[in-house]
Amino acid sequence: MQGEAQQIAGRQRAHEANYSTSVPPVSIAVLIPCCNEEAAIGRVVRDFRQALPEATIYVYDNNSVDKTVEEAARADAVVCHERLQGKGNVVRRMFADIEADIYVLVDGDATYHAPSAPVMVQTLIEGQYDMVSGQRVTETEAAYRLGHRFGNKLLTSMVSAIFGGRFCDLLSGYRVFSRRFIKSFPALATGFEIETELTVHALELRMPTAEVATPYTSRPVGSESKLRTFRDGLRILGTILTLIKEERPFSFFGVIAALLLGLSLILVAPIFRTYFETGVVPRLPTAILSTGIVLLAFISLACGLIVDTITLGRREAKRMRYLEIPAPRSGR
Repeated sequence: MQGEAQQIAGRQRAHEANYSTSVPPVSIAVLIPCCNEEAAIGRVVRDFRQALPEATIYVYDNNSVDKTVEEAARADAVVCHERLQGKGNVVRRMFADIEADIYVLVDGDATYHAPSAPVMVQTLIEGQYDMVSGQRVTETEAAYRLGHRFGNKLLTSMVSAIFGGRFCDLLSGYRVFSRRFIKSFPALATGFEIETELTVHALELRMPTAEVATPYTSRPVGSESKLRTFRDGLRILGTILTLIKEERPFSFFGVIAALLLGLSLILVAPIFRTYFETGVVPRLPTAILSTGIVLLAFISLACGLIVDTITLGRREAKRMRYLEIPAPRSGR
């Protein structure tokens, strides 16, 4: 792990040396959602101002009760406010308010590596990508706890199996976006499940994406994580299931239909066996129940077919909206 981190740092220094001459003049917005990050926000703003001197840095405060706003203003960030609690609500507001060519989204807890931002921006522009995600690499166990690692791998594997695997770090909060991604993204999530929604949006519209390894460090003293492993893990899992229902309805309702049909066969098997042996149907209520369950299975399958057609139309509409917006510029 240490050798990998050193290789990443070496590649980043090489990119940074060429950054000023290789990146075309585009408007860049650094978006930092935060709540009660007094201990970290000033450092985050200063680090990203140094890494991306041409960018405008926006700090969106989400009902902080400490001196987060004062520290962000002291670091010369543009400070805005979102009263609806939750990271998803803040991201939705930022995406709606801010106009730029390229957007850098990063948490305000000073765990993400600001010098990686030029590399990620350059990768997005040169590769004509719509999203470049920062894959977290760390040597510090406390920075990325075992429970979070396991949950991230589990959820990433689920999304990869269902929507296609192009990412190793589903829950990374460090991403760079094109304008066409931002302005075509519906942003329906309210909390930490926003990262899952961002990833699935890119996969469903088959956007060009990339992942860049980036160092990940512990929070500074005085900064506490708002992520609750089990509570937020369950919310993210619920979001994945909801996205399956909305984006893969035939598969979702097809599984329900299969389960119902299997239950019906289990109930009706003894009845058929008795009927073939004696010619009598002794448990008529069970037979009727089994018939009703079969009907529900076929109704579920029909719902899947209908909703799948509607989903295809929605996906086409989102794709057309996405194509209305110019691609990331490789030069002027």
